[in-house]
Amino acid sequence: MPDQPDAVRYLLDDHGVATLTLDRPASRNALGDALLDALLARLNDARNDDRVRVVVLTSSHDQVFSAGGDLKAFASDVPLIEKYAGLDRFPRLYTAIGGLGKPVVCAANGDVLAGAFGLALACDLVIARRGVRFGCPEINVGVFPFMISALIYRSIDRMKANELMMLGEPVDADEALRLGFVNAVAEPEHFADTVQEWARKVAAKSPLLMRLGKDAIAATRDLALPEALDSLRSRLALAFSTQDIKEGVAAFREKRDPVWSMR
Repeated sequence: MPDQPDAVRYLLDDHGVATLTLDRPASRNALGDALLDALLARLNDARNDDRVRVVVLTSSHDQVFSAGGDLKAFASDVPLIEKYAGLDRFPRLYTAIGGLGKPVVCAANGDVLAGAFGLALACDLVIARRGVRFGCPEINVGVFPFMISALIYRSIDRMKANELMMLGEPVDADEALRLGFVNAVAEPEHFADTVQEWARKVAAKSPLLMRLGKDAIAATRDLALPEALDSLRSRLALAFSTQDIKEGVAAFREKRDPVWSMR
């Protein structure tokens, strides 16, 4: 367990929505080692809990979702080998979200900056409060967004990605929606309800087929088309063997809500 597990609050509701709240407002939820370890631990809890259908990431800060990496740690006199070893937390976090087997929604209730921008892009869905900003300002303080550049290039057109990384200027939620890396923008007074509505819609789907589908996306999105199609054909055949496909078809024909298996 992390040294400060309360750095990320965990709440599971009756619909299977696990809300993970970054809770270091004094540091603007800077992604230091303790917070990253806590978040990794909470994600592991969600992965191993069969009651969890969907995970929502949000923040307790009223203006900043997260300011990204801890700049004090970047500029510290800690030996380089220790800094290098600690950097594995970011790739572990991004890959943990991809391999969670459950959808992850970023509820961007404040500015999403630097490493946290990568965190949002690693999620499956992003809901933003109108007025919040997304960006990677690292270049403005003599750093480059090395770790998140892979996520940015997989989510945003090349020229706009270069602009974000090389100029360090953020975009607002409406521009993020236009660029395609935000799914919905909600007014502040409707934000919580919008996040809840999206999360519960996702939670109502088959958890088994959602896991199989998310695993398929993670395994094939970087493959060449022939290899991807071959892998996906096998995964579809596996899906045909599940009870949830039969239940889904039966419920559709009988005009009723499906009753999904838990896994």
